[in-house]
Amino acid sequence: MTTTERPERSVPKPVFTDAEAGAREFPDSGASARRYNYFKPAKRKQTHYEDVTVEVQPDPRHYLSQGWIYGFADGSRGYPLNWTKLKAWGVDKPEPERGVGSGGLPKDFEWPAHGWHEFRDPNEEWEMTFYRYNANVVRQVNQNVENARQGKAFEQWTNNWVRFVERNVGAWMHIEHILGLYVFAACNRSGPTNMHNTAMAVNSMHKIRFAQDLALYNLTLSEEIDGFDGAAHIEAWNSDAEWQGARALCEALTAVDDDWGESVFATNVVFEPLIGELFRSNLVMQSAAPNGDFVTPTVVGAGEFDFAQRDLRWTIACFAPLTEDREFADHNKQLMQGWLAKWVPQALDAARKMQPLWSQPDAKPPRFEDSLDKAKNRFAGICTDLGLNTPEELKQ
Repeated sequence: MTTTERPERSVPKPVFTDAEAGAREFPDSGASARRYNYFKPAKRKQTHYEDVTVEVQPDPRHYLSQGWIYGFADGSRGYPLNWTKLKAWGVDKPEPERGVGSGGLPKDFEWPAHGWHEFRDPNEEWEMTFYRYNANVVRQVNQNVENARQGKAFEQWTNNWVRFVERNVGAWMHIEHILGLYVFAACNRSGPTNMHNTAMAVNSMHKIRFAQDLALYNLTLSEEIDGFDGAAHIEAWNSDAEWQGARALCEALTAVDDDWGESVFATNVVFEPLIGELFRSNLVMQSAAPNGDFVTPTVVGAGEFDFAQRDLRWTIACFAPLTEDREFADHNKQLMQGWLAKWVPQALDAARKMQPLWSQPDAKPPRFEDSLDKAKNRFAGICTDLGLNTPEELKQ
C-alpha cells in the first residue's frame, strides 16, 4: 500500500485589528490602578477609608453639575452649609448658574469647592471598621464580666461600693444614651460632607454601645449580688443633688439651636473632659480596686477608650484646621471662644455639684480638688491642640 499525502488545507488565519474587546490598553486598565481618582487623597495614596467616604455625599460645589436633585419644604436644598455658624474657605462663593441640559458651565470653569472637603477622620472609620471594633469591645467586656461571675469576684465588694455602683455608675448610662442618641445621632446628617457625618455616626454608636454595656452590667449585678437594686440609678438620675448639674448640662446639649458644630464642640471639647473623664477616670476607675472591684474599671474603661483614643481624635482633626482656615480663621476662633465662655462655666458648676460622690466609697479616691485640677489640665491641653485660648472661667 502506498499513502497519498493530503495537500495542506487553506484556512483563513486570524488577523487582529485592535477593534476587539479588551485590546486597547488604558492608563487605568491595570488592577493596581483601579481606584477612585476624582478626589485628592490626604496622603500620596488614597486609603480604603477615603474610597468609601470621600465625595459619597453629593455637593453641587463639588462635581454635581446638575445641582441638587432634592430639597426640603422650606426651599433649602441638600446639606446647607449654614447648618453651623463655622465656616471653611470657599463657602461664601456662589453656586454656579446652570443652563438647560449642559449644566451651563462656562469654559475653564473652576468648581467653587470649600475647605470642609479637606477633613479626614484620623481613625479612618467606616462601616466595616465600626462593626469590627465594637464587636471586639463587646467580646472583651463580656469575657471580663463572665470571668468575674465564675470567680465569684462580686462577693469581694464592700457594701458602700455596691450602693455607689448601683446608683452612680448606673446613672452614667443615662448620659451616654442621651448624648449618643440626641446629640451625635441627631447631628450626623447635618455635616457638610460624608466624612463628617460618618465620624458623627460612629461617635453616636460608641456612646449607645457603652450605654448598653452599662445596662447589661447592671442586670448582671442584679443577679449576682444579693440586695443590688438594679433600678436605683433611675432615682439617682431623677433626684440625687449630685447628678442634677450634669443632668441639666447633658439635656442642654440636646437643645443647641440648629448648629451641629456647637453641639459636637460643646460635647466632646467641654463636657467630656470636664465631666466625663472627671467621673469615669478620676472617680470610678480610681476607686474600684481599693473597694474590691476589678470588673467595673474594665467596663467603664472601654467607654473611656472610645472617647480618649478615638472620638477626641476626630474632633480635634475636625475643628483645629478651622482656627487656621485661610479665609475664616478669625471668625471661627471668635465663635469657638464664645462657645467656651458659654459652656465651660456650666460644666464646672456641674462638676462641683458632683463633689459629694468622692466621699461615698469606703476606700476614698484622690481628693476631688486634685481630680478636678487633673480634668482642667486635660481640658487646657485640648484647647491648645485646637489653637484656642484657655478660657478665664477655668480659674473658677
